[in-house]
Amino acid sequence: MSHAAARTIPVFPVPETAQITASVPHYQGAELEAVRERIKQLLKEKDAVLVAHYYVDGELQRLAEDTGGCVSDSLDMARFGHEHPASTLVVAGVRFMGETAKILSPEKRVLMPTLEAECSLDLGCPADQFNAFCDEHPDRTVVVYSNTSAEVKARADYVVTSSIALKLAEHLKAQGKKLLWAPDKHLGDYIRRQTGADMVLWDGSCVVHDEFKAQALRDLKAEHPEAAVLVHPESPAAVIALADVVGSTTQLVKAAAELPHKTLIVATDSGIFYKMHQAAPDKTLIEAPTGGRSATCHSCAHCPWMAMNGLHNLLSTLETGDNEVHVEESVRVKALRSTQRMLDFARQLQQPVLGRGDA
Repeated sequence: MSHAAARTIPVFPVPETAQITASVPHYQGAELEAVRERIKQLLKEKDAVLVAHYYVDGELQRLAEDTGGCVSDSLDMARFGHEHPASTLVVAGVRFMGETAKILSPEKRVLMPTLEAECSLDLGCPADQFNAFCDEHPDRTVVVYSNTSAEVKARADYVVTSSIALKLAEHLKAQGKKLLWAPDKHLGDYIRRQTGADMVLWDGSCVVHDEFKAQALRDLKAEHPEAAVLVHPESPAAVIALADVVGSTTQLVKAAAELPHKTLIVATDSGIFYKMHQAAPDKTLIEAPTGGRSATCHSCAHCPWMAMNGLHNLLSTLETGDNEVHVEESVRVKALRSTQRMLDFARQLQQPVLGRGDA
């Protein structure tokens, strides 16, 4: 049986990606190389390693690769940082990613280029409201997506990535458990429809994926009938229904390399194109439409908070030591417990330790 939850959706300001992008300095030529070399030097001096998400600027991803860091999804970033011998982790992404790194590596200093980089799924699921929501459904097993705060993870029974969420829902359903899912309603609905699990859904969404439009995607498919459509399950159901492949960020990068199609329409944050071009250099990548032909968009297929990360504030953070991430220890311990359950379940599936594929 399926359940939907009625509640008040938190309202929060969302910056426009175009404005953020215009405000971030972009270096070229000799200046770019000078900044890169200075950052490389500081990473060595500070005993630091750079871990970057698929959605940040390609220059940050390239720098992470060139300095022995990591470019991946949020939890694999945290795993990499936890296992790396560096005493300082520099996380290029959004705030919950820095928190996740701190949850798993409390003994390390965790820095971010900016602490203003938020996530609409995180902001749309405040801990106090979420705790009240859980209190209304005490009989349900609480499963939360990784795109949540440490406080929300502390209330959860399981933290999951999108690559193992279906398997976990099937596993819990087989045990006769009813689920409370947060925060992404589209991903939760996809899991519910695929598994038939009894789920109550928090009413949150990603500002990027929520903008993809099914009719515009149909029109684009008609223009490119030879193309395969790759969709992240944070997208609306009507968009998911048009997909040739539905998967997490890591799974979509893998699909880009393995599919025989030479043209790919991609419905996720366009920051992923950096790694997709590496994985499939001979293929044409097209952004899925975020509106009709006369429509405007807010994120335009790129997260405004991810766009806040740049070489300029990475350099500043390394020079000053500012933007350090802190998680209250009592919260961290509880959040680690729910994350550990996910890790244990992933090992049972004989998947890579953290499932390698979330937001």
